[in-house]
Order: sequence, then C-alpha cells, then structure tokens
Amino acid sequence: MNIAVKMSLEPRLASVRATSSVGTESGSLETTKGTFYVSKPFRSKTSKKLRAIVTFEPRKSHFDTTNERSGTNEFRGFFTLFWISLFLFTVQTYISSLEANGYALSFAFATMFSRDAVVLAISDGVLVLTTALCVPFAKAVMRGRLRYYWLGVVLQHVLQATILVAAIVWTYHRQWPWVQSGFLTLHSFVMIMKMHSYISINGYLQDVLERSQRAYEELQSLTKEEVTGGWDTALHEAEAQVKEASRKKDNASGVDASGSRDHGSSIGTPEAEAVIHSLADPSTADALRRRLVAVSEGRDPSADTAFNVRGASSSTYTPSYPATPLPARDVSRNVTCASLLIHHPNSSITSAAHKFLDLDSELVSTGPKKIRYPENVTLRNFIEYMLVPTLVYELEYPRTDRIRPLYVFEKTVAFMGSFALLYTVTESFIIPLTPTPGQSFFRSLLDLALPFMIAYLLLFYIIFECICNAFAELSCFADRQFYEDWWNSTSWDEFSRKWNKPVHTFLLRHVYASTLASYPSVSRTSAMVMTFILSAAAHELVMVIVTHKIRLYLFLMQLAQIPLILVSRASVIKQNKLLGNVVFWIGLYAGFPLLCVAYVAY
Repeated sequence: MNIAVKMSLEPRLASVRATSSVGTESGSLETTKGTFYVSKPFRSKTSKKLRAIVTFEPRKSHFDTTNERSGTNEFRGFFTLFWISLFLFTVQTYISSLEANGYALSFAFATMFSRDAVVLAISDGVLVLTTALCVPFAKAVMRGRLRYYWLGVVLQHVLQATILVAAIVWTYHRQWPWVQSGFLTLHSFVMIMKMHSYISINGYLQDVLERSQRAYEELQSLTKEEVTGGWDTALHEAEAQVKEASRKKDNASGVDASGSRDHGSSIGTPEAEAVIHSLADPSTADALRRRLVAVSEGRDPSADTAFNVRGASSSTYTPSYPATPLPARDVSRNVTCASLLIHHPNSSITSAAHKFLDLDSELVSTGPKKIRYPENVTLRNFIEYMLVPTLVYELEYPRTDRIRPLYVFEKTVAFMGSFALLYTVTESFIIPLTPTPGQSFFRSLLDLALPFMIAYLLLFYIIFECICNAFAELSCFADRQFYEDWWNSTSWDEFSRKWNKPVHTFLLRHVYASTLASYPSVSRTSAMVMTFILSAAAHELVMVIVTHKIRLYLFLMQLAQIPLILVSRASVIKQNKLLGNVVFWIGLYAGFPLLCVAYVAY
C-alpha cells in the first residue's frame, strides 16, 4: 500500500477563503466546476492561517450500482466484462484442478487462515472495546480535569502506543500465520487512527471553547472601556448602525409600488441578514430578526408582541439582548450579542466580536443538527463514530434517511463472491508459486505479476466497495467516496491520494496539516516528507510482523516515491498523460511480485 499527501494545499486553502466570504451556511462553494463542500478549518494555536480541509458530503462510490454517473459511463461494459471473464477463468481453474488432482479446490489456505479463529475474534473484540477509553479521556478534558495541551497529547500517544505494542506482542505470542497477524495489526492501526482523531479533535475543540470564552470576556471588557454606558449602550449603538445601513439601503433601492415593505422576511441589509443566518438557534435568529426589522423601520419594538432572545413571547417588552453581560455559559445569548456588535462603529469592538464568532463557529457542526461541542462527548456519539467508515472525526456527518436492506444484501453477496474469487487466485496461483532462494528472480516476478494484480483488484473491491459501503449503509453515512479513479493515475502521488481516501484524509488532517499548524516554520515539502516517513514506517512494521523479517524493502520503496513525485511534476511528463498512466501501471504490476520475492526469498 502506498499512501501520500499532496505537497501543496494552496488550491484547497483558496477554496476555504472563498467559502468564508461567498460560501453557503452548509459550507458549500459554488464554482464553475461544481459545488465543493468543506469542513470547519483546523486553526493553529499560534497562527490564524487555515491549515487543513476535509470534505464530507453525500457522494456515491464509482462502482456502486446506484451511482447515476457510473451508470452513464461509456466504459461501464468493461466492468461487466471484467467480472464475467473472471468468473469463466475461475470455473476453468476448478475444472482443470478437478481433472488433474481429483478436487476442484484445495483448502490448505483456508486451514491456515482459520487457525485459532476464536482467539483471533476475541482478541479483535478486546481491541475494539479498548477504544471506548476515548470517551472518559475526552470527558476529563472537557471538565477541566486534564489539560489537552500538552499533557493530554502526551497521554494520548502513550495510550495509542500501548495498544499497538500490546497487539504486536500478542500476535507474536500466539505464533499466528501471516493472515491473522496481518489482519490484527492492520485493524489495530485502524482503531488507533480512529482513537487519535476522536481525542485530538475533541481536545482541540475544548481549547477553542476556552479561547472563545476568553474572547467574549475581552469583548465585554472592551465595551466597558471604549463605550460610555458600557454593554447596554454598545448594543444600542450597534443597533443604530444596522438601522442606518437599512435606511441607506432603502434610499438606494426605494420601496414597492404600494409604499410598503415586507416586514416579516428581510431586514433590508445583507450584512444584517448574514448575522441572522449565522445563528445556530432558529428561535434566537427569529427573535433578532424581529428586533432589527422593527429598529430599521423606526418602530418601537415594544409595540408588537415582544420576543426575547430565546423567542418566547411575553406580555411586556423584553430586549433582544441582555441588559448586563451574561456568563460565558449562556452561549445562545453570547452569540446573539456578538452578532449585533460586529456592526458597532468602534473597530476594536467589531474586531473582538468577529474573533469570538469565528471561534464559536468552530464549535458547531455545519450539518442540519447543528451539534455543538461539548454536547457530542457521549458514549452514543462515539459508538456512531466507530461504525462510520471514516478515520476522521467530525461533529456531524452527512446522513441518509434510512437503511436499505436490499443494498446491504447486495454488498454482502458481492463480498462473498469476490472473496471466493480472491481465495481461488491465492490458493491456485500465488501460494504454489511462492518463490524460494533457488528460483530465478525474474521468472518469479513474471509468474506472480498477473495473479498479484488480480488479487489486489479483488481485495480493493472487497474493502472499499463492499465492506465500506455496507458499514456506510448500516450507519446511514452518506459520503461514500472511499476511493476515486485511481486507475487513471499518471503519477504516484495521484494514486496515493485516490486509492485509499479514508487513510489519505487522516494523514492530510492529522499528520500533514497538523505538522504545518503546530510548526509554522516547517515547509510544505518537509511536512510531506515527514508524512511519507511515518506512512512508510507503518507499512514496514506490518511487513515485519507478517514475515518476521526486518528488511526495510517496502520502507525504502515508499521513500523512493518522493523523488519520483518531484520528477513527475515536470511539465514534459505532466503533458503526456498516457505515458504517465503506462508508467504507473507498469510500476504497480512490478511492485507486488517484487515485494513478495524480496521478503520471501531474501
């Protein structure tokens, strides 16, 4: 497996900057190439620069039978041809084996990977249950019993390292074959990545929450220092600014033919409407809208049925903002007041209000539920996250409205059929041709190239199309883009970004972008190299556990991709996409048997 991170994030950063100014409330950005969706920015503790972009939106995988785009692709018949050809090849293999050996298929491989199956299942169950330690960890951070930066970060990595070491030691203790050893090790990596994302995101949000509270206190102090009359007067002055902007808007556009306005839907100024749409609480937004409509029209808000900031009607006028500063815990009112104060004529107050609102916006999900930290720190939320086939934690994911039993059945049948084909290829064409030190090196590469490629394609389909889609359906996870069109890759970095989207997304946010955010002096190239080294070390560790050998072949081959990526960015190579795709496929064909021969025979 090859995992890489794109060297430059500038196009994505540009999309975020655009989103912050013209994007919609859901985080979407309309462009000439389509609609892009972005998550909340990952903000550095020492810099205001936005560092990472992670996309979650309702999407379907390429090979999903319900994908309308794939259904209209002119090459869709080749997909059908591939499965029919593979089926005929398998049947021919069975008949040939029956005629030569008296049985269609040997089950020696099945005996090997089913060995100690009960203990393996229990071990994997214990591994999964251990991840629940994340919840009390996050609650300790949330309640202030543990500071995430930096004691929490240290303890988090100690916990993750302990789990990984325990899994490796247990694997060696049981003396499992390579299938069991590889499975438990890879699943341990998956669980550790999910744990890391959950703890780090919640730890980061706790830090943002504390900074937002300090920002609100700073805003309160500024109103006392800069405005005579303090908080109440500052809010009145901000209302006056909104009123003046509305009058200028009316003078420029005029009124309708009847001389009336729409009193219930618009305030009359885009800036004020932007404030309304930024509020997470609909009742609070409605109350502020009513208040500002009345003020902008020169009416006394108390003449109508008054609404307080929570939208509850009362018989007497209740201001839309508190008369005195509220504690930071009353988030709804704090947001309402800050949303009004961004229109204050004093630039210091406006800047402080924007700072608070920017920080507070990171604590709320962009989805329809508007989940706010720390409401998400529950065991139920963690279990839902563990079922979702992604390695990056978010407050809220795009969801489907129901579970389709027939879809789950379809993916289950596809899994069983693909696994039968994978078993046949492995049993009949890979294990019998396993190289030995005395065999010809180049003959071994030639014999194993095609079987390994077929096995790789089947394994890819099983994991990313069958298993991931089945879990996505069961968890109502709507973003099914677990891979992109990696088969059209013209370079290794493109392949690494496209073939394994969950891992790539994790590395992008928690390794590459986190490195840039934590160490501003580190360049993008250095961050990419560090990400490659970590990825290569993880893959080499898997090979060490599976083969019980320390050879560093895979580690060095992955690091060799770095200069190849730089070479592939030359204009001469980038312009010839066909040549790039041919080189990519030749490298992929040669890579798998080369690793097998190297680790098994040498």
